[in-house]
Amino acid sequence: MPGENLTRAEATERAATVSTSSYDVVLDLTRGEEVFSSTTTIRFTATDGAATFVDLLAESVERVVLNGREIGGGAFDGARIALEGLAAENELVVEATCRYMRTGEGLHRFVDPVDDEVYLYSQFEVADSRRVFAVFEQPDLKASFRFTITAPAHWTVVSNSPTEAVSDPAGGSRTWRFEPTEVISSYLTAVIAGPYHGVTGELTSRDGRTIPLGVYCRASLAEHLDAEEIMAITRAGFAFYEEAFDRPYPFTKYDQLFVPEFNAGAMENAGAVTFLENYVFRSRVPEATVERRAVTILHELAHMWFGDLVTMRWWNDLWLNESFAEYASHLATAEATRWRSAWTTFSSLEKTWAYTQDQLPSTHPVVAEINDLEDVEVNFDGITYAKGASVLKQLVAWVGREAFLTGVQRYFAKHAHGNTELRDLLVELEETSGRDLAAWSDVWLEQAGVTLLRPELRTEVVDGREVLTSFAVLQEAPAEHPVLRPHRLVVGGYDVVDGRLERTTRVELDVRGERTEVPELSGVARPDLILINDEDLAYAKIRLDEVSLATAREHIGRAAGFPDSLSRSLVLAAAWDMTRDGEWSARQYLDLVLGAVATESDSTVVMVLLRQLTAALGQYVAPEAREEVRSTVVARLLELAREAEAGSDTQLQLVRTFAGHATADEHLGVLATLLDGTPEVVELDGLAVDTDLRWTLLQGMVAGGGAGEEQIAAELERDGTATGQQQAARTRAMVPTPANKQQAWSDVVECDTLPNAVQQNVIAGFAHAHDRALLAPFVDRYFDALEPTWEERTNEMAQNIVLGLYPGRLAGLADQLGVDVVASTRRWLDDHPEAPAALRRLVVENLDQAERAVRAQEADRAAAGR
Repeated sequence: MPGENLTRAEATERAATVSTSSYDVVLDLTRGEEVFSSTTTIRFTATDGAATFVDLLAESVERVVLNGREIGGGAFDGARIALEGLAAENELVVEATCRYMRTGEGLHRFVDPVDDEVYLYSQFEVADSRRVFAVFEQPDLKASFRFTITAPAHWTVVSNSPTEAVSDPAGGSRTWRFEPTEVISSYLTAVIAGPYHGVTGELTSRDGRTIPLGVYCRASLAEHLDAEEIMAITRAGFAFYEEAFDRPYPFTKYDQLFVPEFNAGAMENAGAVTFLENYVFRSRVPEATVERRAVTILHELAHMWFGDLVTMRWWNDLWLNESFAEYASHLATAEATRWRSAWTTFSSLEKTWAYTQDQLPSTHPVVAEINDLEDVEVNFDGITYAKGASVLKQLVAWVGREAFLTGVQRYFAKHAHGNTELRDLLVELEETSGRDLAAWSDVWLEQAGVTLLRPELRTEVVDGREVLTSFAVLQEAPAEHPVLRPHRLVVGGYDVVDGRLERTTRVELDVRGERTEVPELSGVARPDLILINDEDLAYAKIRLDEVSLATAREHIGRAAGFPDSLSRSLVLAAAWDMTRDGEWSARQYLDLVLGAVATESDSTVVMVLLRQLTAALGQYVAPEAREEVRSTVVARLLELAREAEAGSDTQLQLVRTFAGHATADEHLGVLATLLDGTPEVVELDGLAVDTDLRWTLLQGMVAGGGAGEEQIAAELERDGTATGQQQAARTRAMVPTPANKQQAWSDVVECDTLPNAVQQNVIAGFAHAHDRALLAPFVDRYFDALEPTWEERTNEMAQNIVLGLYPGRLAGLADQLGVDVVASTRRWLDDHPEAPAALRRLVVENLDQAERAVRAQEADRAAAGR
């Protein structure tokens, strides 16, 4: 099992026994490369005479003192310290030696290859503060935390609260003492230490306080840190949230730190948010990535209120944190920043993620049943984030924005610094909206699955024109989750006017049950395109009727085809869902995408379309036709890149996707020419071939057999940074030889020395193989490795292997390769009924991915044969 578990029952029992007051945590970070000293003093009340335990994952425990009484070493079992004979008022002191991590969990240690400087940062969600100090590791045992940190004198040390005092240098080190924090959960505490480069600023909160701001990154990235842009987004978010929530920022400072080898996008540590270092842009990135950073900045800022000020009682209400922050961040992005089309981004990116997750056998209600820590570790998914935010968006449309925000304001006022459950929020929203939300909560938050909406229409010709005689919205639910939901949505009718689709009809209505008539459309001239869920208010899959689909295919690639990016993205999402469901062939979808990206102006929509193109080409096209289709697609991608505006965002994205699929000598030659720095020679004027694009181009050449170790070593010599080393590891794992794939497999599965970021890149490189026969020998080895991997690795590292090395790309190739991935996966599930539930969930999800691919391949084959 990846890490020691904690059950909800244990947490409930402990919370009934213990109430925490304060922690004093003293860390000495000068003991060397492997370990550090940790001394924790916890003050807490308890039921007199009761027994409980405190959590700690440590190399060793030197001393435990409870109320002045020494506790023997036998009380520590490697993960917990047993506490017996508690008093009403208690003081516990634990002295321990803890280990630095290289997995992005606990206190992560990184050495910058540019200057050999050491950088540390903490990542404690879900339950990894216990890797750094002794703690009652559960969200409802909040306390005030004071950190005292000894570190090298030239370092910067940051924690949740302002620095109270810094000692004079002594023996090459200093000691930083921080002010006590507000009352927070332990997973929200933070320690970030190293010679970080920082830019400071400030803002004025609505209550008149001056809030210090800080933006930090590694010193070797300082030239790329656009701190003023980051602080400008932050200031806009502060103003928006303080007004919307009617509550000033609840902490004393706000630092944002971009840290190396981070596993997630960001983490909402109170007053000291950590971010994925990739958000410091050392090369040009698509505008979609710049927008995504802004949304992430605002997502974490929203957490300061929803998650940090008010925190879920237990992890089954994780959605209260993440769904709200996801909704609020897109609202703030759309209304307080330059990214006014943020809801298009939400529709094309986040909701697509939600729909995909909600169709898996492992889907779960937004309010999930979380029995233990392993359950929650695999629950940071599209349901918790994107579906929950989609449901909130629909709730706002139903109850009204003013009533919704007023309810949220009352929720913060009533529960500040406390812990809550779902019902606590609903009570406030019911009072402000006047609606009974019990039924809404039951179908939207407490039951899983996504429904499908189809149009049903009849027409007749009247005076030479086609007129709707009836129109209804039909709702279907999957057999596994048969609940039909109420939807507030818009039906839009679009007509071709002067060659451009314009919305000529709009009907807003409530859809309920299996069939909802729309009498407002009766007698209306039949629109050229009818779009259910126009404006994207509802959470539901949609279909287009045949005429509307034909209209969409004709106009989607025209510069003046659709009036706005949101309507385009909804049509494209419907086509993608039809493809995944086997109702439309992958080759038809590829044609649609290649038409759409030519004129699409929204960077995120382009990014999503090109990702889906990669998935459709690699998974859903009939295997016997894949190489022929690939050749056509790659040639068209190059044509589109040449036709795109010189130096444009779309040109960059097209070239990157082209590189990922190139195999023909002609196309590998284009990559080589670009790598030489002469894009104009291959008619790609304006393309800036910078550091990161060079790696993408080289990876395309290596995967296609057009380059090897000599070129990889030369590129690493040019870019000897941490990112360069990670990219070199990925590129080496792409070399298309059996020996190389074996080496990559051994590095990831048979050894555990790779740091998390390198591991992720090697996994990605291993799986990238145009010749899939290279991966066939590893199918049985994958299944043999599942349980040992889950038992021996930390959760993050184990999940990377279980998901990243799954041989799903071989689905549907049993005849060609003699390997039946679907059958092998089913057999493992049948043979391992007692495997950990979290591991089985991931394997079940992998199986669904493979089965869906086979069904889509059959649909593509059948369509081609007609």
